[in-house]
Amino acid sequence: MGAALALPAQAGGKADAILLSCMDYRLIDDLAIMLNQMQYRNSYDHVILAGGALGAVHPQFAAWHPVFWDHVGLAVKLHSVHEILVIDHSDCGAAKLALGEEAIATPQKEMQAHAAVMDQLTQAAHERFPELRLRGFLMTLDGTMERIPTAGETH
Repeated sequence: MGAALALPAQAGGKADAILLSCMDYRLIDDLAIMLNQMQYRNSYDHVILAGGALGAVHPQFAAWHPVFWDHVGLAVKLHSVHEILVIDHSDCGAAKLALGEEAIATPQKEMQAHAAVMDQLTQAAHERFPELRLRGFLMTLDGTMERIPTAGETH
């Protein structure tokens, strides 16, 4: 049996960001490589929800929303993160379920769908954590990433 853990006000120093990504096994290695290339090596907390941004804001996944925001709050408290990074990906099964296959049938539609979801997440983040910047990306199955354009960002 394990002992109960008491959490200090801040644990383990500081991290630059909290990362939200999808659970898709096809991209786990590419995510780590990309975060290292972006200079976040060992400097981010990681939350995984099916659908990434969709998991944090879409009504179909409403039960997960408080879990995500609780993790963001804990990352701010324990590791002083100043940024939310979101890496969604192409050919996402959760996106097909939540938005319908037609919504992501072409690369252009897929980017538009992810941008709309990222706008929702950006607004929700700004309401809860106005001090945090949010940046979103769309990763293709070959591991390349593109910035998701949004109507506005938190900073």
